[in-house]
Amino acid sequence: MAQVAVIMGSDSDLPVMGKALDVLAEFGIGYEVSVASAHRTPDKVTEFAHSAADRGIAVIIAGAGMAAALPGVLAAHTLLPVIGVPLSGSALGGTDALYSIVQMPPGVPVATVGIDAAGNAALLAVQILALNNSALAEKLAEYRRQMAAKVEQSSQKVQEEL
Repeated sequence: MAQVAVIMGSDSDLPVMGKALDVLAEFGIGYEVSVASAHRTPDKVTEFAHSAADRGIAVIIAGAGMAAALPGVLAAHTLLPVIGVPLSGSALGGTDALYSIVQMPPGVPVATVGIDAAGNAALLAVQILALNNSALAEKLAEYRRQMAAKVEQSSQKVQEEL
């Protein structure tokens, strides 16, 4: 059953947003994927947000570029946590999307990760889900231990090469 919804404004966003899907799959978290535009299909976005919790969704990850309205519109229509991923596909390299997502008005927060950081958005979703799932929390702890071990291996390699 899907616990995380990954939504993007265009299918051209899939190469970046696919990194979130990879992380969710690595942790064994079910997800659903959708394409909807806050500007071109506003009714679809509203329905998506209104029905997400009823579908078993606990966290929404929304990728958007340029004006990046999608995460904020979703957050306005659901009580579920929304994580915005600003996408870099604009003339401004994603800073426009970053500002649009991070500068939400008081009372309608959207968690925001770095530009094109869909993998981090998925890890944040894992952390949220792990609050009520000890097995998932242990998987996340092991993931962090493996990251630390890789850094130590890199350090050893550098020391040996000097």
